Amino acid sequence: MKIVIQRVSQASVTVNNHITGSIQAGLLVLLGIEDADTDEDIIWLSNKIINLRIFNDEQGVMNKSIVDVDGNILLVSQFTLHASTKKGNRPSYIKASKPAIAIPMYEKMIAQLEKDIDKKIATGIFGADMKVSLLNDGPVTIVIDTKNKE
Repeated sequence: MKIVIQRVSQASVTVNNHITGSIQAGLLVLLGIEDADTDEDIIWLSNKIINLRIFNDEQGVMNKSIVDVDGNILLVSQFTLHASTKKGNRPSYIKASKPAIAIPMYEKMIAQLEKDIDKKIATGIFGADMKVSLLNDGPVTIVIDTKNKE
């Protein structure tokens, strides 16, 4: 699994002119799933997301987690995170999981994040043509790949 985390002041996802998920201060998490991903990756990644200290403390130092600041999470599936650009100019998405594998993994990630943060998270709609709007706070943007845990 690959994610791009963005600390945001606000973020939302719109599908067919309807907002499917929106948050105020918190994290926008773009999630890419590949066939090699496991339930262990979900647990590890959820733990990393909710404990990542990227929110400012009283001294203005990034020392607080999403849990510490009682922030929100917006999770959006994004297969293009697994794009391969090695050959030519048209990216290949061969590493990205097909919906039969990716949808159950995406749903497990939603459930794991909600369990770990102890509240509902906002989401996009898997496979939809989504319009994502955000106000990046910082800006703070971090990429994490479960294949690079160690």
